[in-house]
Amino acid sequence: MPMSPRRKIVLASLFGLIWLIALLFAIWWYQARYIRAFDNRTTLFDGGSLQLPARLAGPGPVRLVHFWDPACPCNVGNQQHLAELIERFASRGVSFYAVQKPGSTGHLPKALEALQPLEQLPGSEDLPASPAVGIWDANGRLVYFGPYSEGASCTSGNSFIEPVLEALAEGRTVSATNTLAVGCYCPWNDTED
Repeated sequence: MPMSPRRKIVLASLFGLIWLIALLFAIWWYQARYIRAFDNRTTLFDGGSLQLPARLAGPGPVRLVHFWDPACPCNVGNQQHLAELIERFASRGVSFYAVQKPGSTGHLPKALEALQPLEQLPGSEDLPASPAVGIWDANGRLVYFGPYSEGASCTSGNSFIEPVLEALAEGRTVSATNTLAVGCYCPWNDTED
């Protein structure tokens, strides 16, 4: 028995409404699960109190320390970049270390196994945010402290780190221990707002 035109319109409208509701639900679910709001807050990275542990202090190789929080979604954005830094600069004498946010649990991906863990870094309790990086020159002097880059993502195209490491490799002096940046960062201390 043929379907009346009115019934076809009602069924098509009902199907379209169900499809629209399912699509809106899928978009809402995706946004809630995968899209994070970009915190557009300016952060001052002040490295004045940072020091290498006694066993690493003093003359030696250039040392890069990665500060990270496993719960911070911003770390995912810089992991590929950090792996590229290790691949590019480890063979040029740069030593790579990592400090995990105190009280957090998690581990770095396999691509970052070259990072040597440090339990504590004197002065790191005062960090404003992560991910962050500290770089010490061959004399053991802190020459850079701040973010990997500015903005929502971190790549070698917008990185602050490559120019610092290149300058140190060429024997030039660098001094950038206090940086102001806007980007994807998470508070290091839970007491900060």
